[in-house]
Amino acid sequence: MISLEAHRRRLFGLAYRMLGSAAEAEDCVQEALLRWHQSDRGRIESPAAWLDAVVARLCLDQLKSARVRREAYVGPWLPEPIRTEEPKDAASLSFAALLLLQSLGPVERAAYLLHELFGYSHGEVGSILGLTEPASRQMTHRARARLAEGRPRFEATREQRERLLAAFVEACAAGDPAALFRVLEEDVVALTDGGGKVLAARRPLRGARNVARFLLGVWSKAPPDVAADPAELNGGPALVLRQAGTPFAALLLEGAERVRAVHLVVNPDKLAGLARFAL
Repeated sequence: MISLEAHRRRLFGLAYRMLGSAAEAEDCVQEALLRWHQSDRGRIESPAAWLDAVVARLCLDQLKSARVRREAYVGPWLPEPIRTEEPKDAASLSFAALLLLQSLGPVERAAYLLHELFGYSHGEVGSILGLTEPASRQMTHRARARLAEGRPRFEATREQRERLLAAFVEACAAGDPAALFRVLEEDVVALTDGGGKVLAARRPLRGARNVARFLLGVWSKAPPDVAADPAELNGGPALVLRQAGTPFAALLLEGAERVRAVHLVVNPDKLAGLARFAL
């Protein structure tokens, strides 16, 4: 008898990285556990490998139906933020990493994650995904190269990210454009995900001047009873903005010495799970 709870966290981590949606990831995990209960468990040599394979295939099926929804999505699409509690491979949970993963094809994404993060051999990955071993090897190599192109040259330390977030919040709260310019990269990009549910920028904002003007405008219009609560989201420090205790925005930054990307999630559907999901 195995403890399914011992597998749930790993399965959720795989599904979330595949889908970028905590709610959809949880659905896939629940379906995999249901199939486990319905299976002939006496013939399964490795429950962990069996469950990982089922979740990976369920995610691939989910991504087929998600493709049309993503194409019709209003404005920039961002992952659903989740709380993190000292997760393994925290860097792979950042919005920057998740968005890079989303740029890969679904099978390519699955092959990369199963091999690079979950330690399966190329032969095992091929068996799970219906690929030959050479095809799995080539696909993983191609994915690794594409992801490396998009990663920053230097990863920020936790201390750097905390200092950067504090300086960013201080500049926005003071309404100080000069101070905000000092913490933004010249080519900074801001993405706001409202999903057509709430008012949000429908295109990426680029450049320090445009991003600063937008952020200071948003900050100045916030009601006086808004609380900006520090949070641990997607492997790093972030902010959850609440009104009357209810979250209405999550702010995540990317950068080390200066901010290179601002991710602001205001789609209420993507904030509902902040109290439910964690890695």
